[in-house]
Amino acid sequence: MAGRIPLILLACGSFNPITHQHMRLFELARDHMHQTGLYQVVGGIVSPVSDGYAKQGLVSSKHRLAMARLGLQSSDWVAVDEWESQQADWTETVVTMRYHYNRAAEKRWPSTKDTPLDRPSASGPSQLKLLCGADFLETFKVPGLWRAEHIEEVVGHFGLVCVSRSGLQLEQAIHESDLLYKHRHNIFLVHEWIRNEISATEVRRALRRGLSVKYLVPDSVIRYITEHNLYTQDSELKNKGAKLRPLTKQTVLD
Repeated sequence: MAGRIPLILLACGSFNPITHQHMRLFELARDHMHQTGLYQVVGGIVSPVSDGYAKQGLVSSKHRLAMARLGLQSSDWVAVDEWESQQADWTETVVTMRYHYNRAAEKRWPSTKDTPLDRPSASGPSQLKLLCGADFLETFKVPGLWRAEHIEEVVGHFGLVCVSRSGLQLEQAIHESDLLYKHRHNIFLVHEWIRNEISATEVRRALRRGLSVKYLVPDSVIRYITEHNLYTQDSELKNKGAKLRPLTKQTVLD
């Protein structure tokens, strides 16, 4: 892979809890980006959102970080980063991307895992792209959730690696948005031929009902959930009725 552009994949989200699907996205995206012939993926970052996001049922970042680290113990190239989750307020995705891009530029990333087999043949400064599921594109349509200049920076400056899920038409979402269409060459669409529809929402629902989630999340994560009695009827009521912090923060900024 000599001469390829070194690339870091960043996934932001709740990870409430982390599932096999979350981790599988990284493998799918790495294969796809390698197959372009342009990039060499040198690392991945899982960045759980701050508690200030205020999503209903969001357990403490302390637990979400611990579960993510347990789930990714078997990965030699994806690391969990706590910076975003430790911020006092919810942090815009573009701000998190700037932070990690600057760390990569300063050669301060990754801090917990290295990929010595990948690094020698890649050349030049690392690029950073946001790794997401297909439903992420739909969030750009939610009124008040995104600032236009932030979408421009995330998609135009950094870029997206978007993994498809059944029922969501990625090409159509790009076609229907002038801004996404403008930067369509910086949006990499990854088709997941082996369907994996694991949903963290459904995992939490099963746990609340005392049902098995084995093979949906790593065994180590199941043990942690049981040990700390996470995802109960009471925990699902946390932040009920509260507005997502992006909606209130953007309103104040506007």
